[in-house]
Amino acid sequence: MTERRPILFVHGAWHGAWCWTQVQAELDRHGVASYAIDLPGHGMSLDPLADLYEDAGTVVAAAEAIHGDIVLVGHSYGGAVVSEAMASLDHVSHVVFVAAFALHVGESVLSVLRAMPRAEVGLAKAQMAVGRDEYERLGGAMASTVTTLTAIDPALAREVLYGTTDEQVARAAIDRLDTQAMDSFAQPVTGSALGIVPTTYVRCTRDAAVHPSHQEAMANRCDADVVVDSDHSPFLGRPTVMAELLAELAIASG
Repeated sequence: MTERRPILFVHGAWHGAWCWTQVQAELDRHGVASYAIDLPGHGMSLDPLADLYEDAGTVVAAAEAIHGDIVLVGHSYGGAVVSEAMASLDHVSHVVFVAAFALHVGESVLSVLRAMPRAEVGLAKAQMAVGRDEYERLGGAMASTVTTLTAIDPALAREVLYGTTDEQVARAAIDRLDTQAMDSFAQPVTGSALGIVPTTYVRCTRDAAVHPSHQEAMANRCDADVVVDSDHSPFLGRPTVMAELLAELAIASG
């Protein structure tokens, strides 16, 4: 008998559930159910922009609404969110980190980056500080735990996030990018998937946001390592490759 475990997708910084739609369509063809959520303040979420812990709480609530074991997938910053969520979940059969931060308890996105050999990426120059007053003037709301905001310069977004993605697809994605709470990058996780459940790391060889050498270091923490010829966003540029990989993990002999 073949078991098809549902997949729960967690997007990274500045993104929303929308970024997974192409992969989800491909997974449908494999007969694998999947769900993608908007973290607070992202995509279509009407909740205030939040920090890491509230982001993780959103993932926990979504995961608990899904019956049976699930595969949890986190992209980029979403890896930290998934790690934190694992402190409260006991029905995750596999965790997949896509160019993501695979963290041990007590680590944060920034602490891991600072501990690794320095490697320059375009993301540093593409980030723009957003004033709280300006954000609220434009209708944004945020949790009281959030103090510092950042956005991606649209003029640099293609180069940093979507370098190998079709130009029209990248343009639509850039229009959807939103604001991110910088505080979330500095908050240490209290949970981890590493050594708890099977883990797979998806490395993106042409990534200009999370350096490939940093990805390799985090992939070495995981049980399996898959290399994809892609920019930071394989869900847009390599959706078929991503779906085939995830379907293989989701469809297991029971």
